[in-house]
Parts: sequence; structure tokens; C-alpha cells
Amino acid sequence: MHNPYLLLWLEAPLQAWGADSKFGRRESQAFPTKSGILGLLCSALGAGGEQRELLEEFANLDQTVLSFVRTKEIRGDLVKQTREPALRDFHMVGSGYDKQDPWASMLIPKTSDDKPAVGGGAKMTYRYYLQDAAFAVVIEVPIGRSVQIIEALQAPTWAVYLGRKNCVPTDLIYRGCFTDKAQALNQAELISRDKNRIEDFRVLNGALADGDADEIFTLNDVPVQFGEDKRYRDRQVSLIYA
Repeated sequence: MHNPYLLLWLEAPLQAWGADSKFGRRESQAFPTKSGILGLLCSALGAGGEQRELLEEFANLDQTVLSFVRTKEIRGDLVKQTREPALRDFHMVGSGYDKQDPWASMLIPKTSDDKPAVGGGAKMTYRYYLQDAAFAVVIEVPIGRSVQIIEALQAPTWAVYLGRKNCVPTDLIYRGCFTDKAQALNQAELISRDKNRIEDFRVLNGALADGDADEIFTLNDVPVQFGEDKRYRDRQVSLIYA
């Protein structure tokens, strides 16, 4: 028997899908990453720690992402609205704490050997978010885990969010289980029509043949190990504009 495909609908005022972010600057990809989606599933399952065996089951399975934007009517025709620009927020980490207070001192950034951080204790970090985004994610799941994952998405063990904990979904995530990818993609299109959205681009797993994709690039977003010591490996993806 073939693995089934789950359709996830990801919609929220803010989303953030990091793939190559550093501490002081947290970027977001323009679409959900594989590591972000598997992190969402692990949260729904209540699967903490490294989860190496679970992640290995998903490492080579397919994931397709469709990005949708809002539409507006001009002279009887539906056209795409301009996508909202990325939102930049910033946080001061370790600012305003009394280093003489044992408890407050724990909140000031330090080196691994508990010495003052280079350049002082307080750090400014920049974080970027996608605004008013909506995505359909069609993900292949191991057939032996499909029921468990579906139940978890409908009644999550831990809170699920769209990339970061402040990115709360505003609609139901789980939208069905399908025997093949084409059925799931068709259902995604129906959902987008009900929401007056239209496809902007799609991201396919792997590198397509020359001329079949608008862009082909490599992402370091296949999780090998979660937990404190996170590890990832690369994959290629192909982007096609609608």
C-alpha cells in the first residue's frame, strides 16, 4: 500500500519559517519549511526530545507547498492583491537586569563558561514575519502513523503554531487525508476559492528538469535531530510561479 497524503491549511496574521537564521537575525523563508512542518507535527503528537527515529521516517517523503494571496475584482476580473511586506520586529535580550541579583543575572546572556558575553550582556535581535499569508501543505506521511497524526492534529498534545510560538493559526489546520497528491492539491484549490485567494507559487520537493521550474535552490531544512542539539541536512526544492 502507498503512503497517504495529508492536507494542512496554514493561515494566520503572522508566520515565520526559518531555515538559516542566526541568533541576532531571525529570517523567514517565503513558505513553510520541512523542519517547520515536522516541528508542528511533533508538537501535536507531544513528541519531545531528539526524535531521531520519527524524523528518519519523514526524511525522504514528499512535501509540496502552495502559496495563496488575496484577490480583488477589477472590471469583472479577479486579480492578485499585492503581497504584504515582511514585518520586522526586534527584541532586547538581557536588558535592564541587575547583574548583582542572582536570579536576574541568570537572564543576562553569557558565554558557555558563564563569563560576560562579547560586547556586553544586552543583545538586540531582529525577527522577520510573513504577514497575512496562507499556505496549503501536502505532506506524505508513513502509512503506519497516519491515524496517529490525524488524531493529534485534531486534538494536539501541545499547542501548535506556524513557525514561532507567537504565530497562532486562525483556521483549522488538518483538511483531509488522501490516497494521492493530486486529490489533496485539488482540495487545496477549493479551499482557496472559498477564501477568495489565488495561487501565487508552489514549492516542489527535489530539482525538476531544466526549464520546468522558475527557481531551484537548496535548503538546509530536513531535520535529523530535534532537542537541544538540533541537526539538519540539505534538500533541493523547485519553485514554480503561478
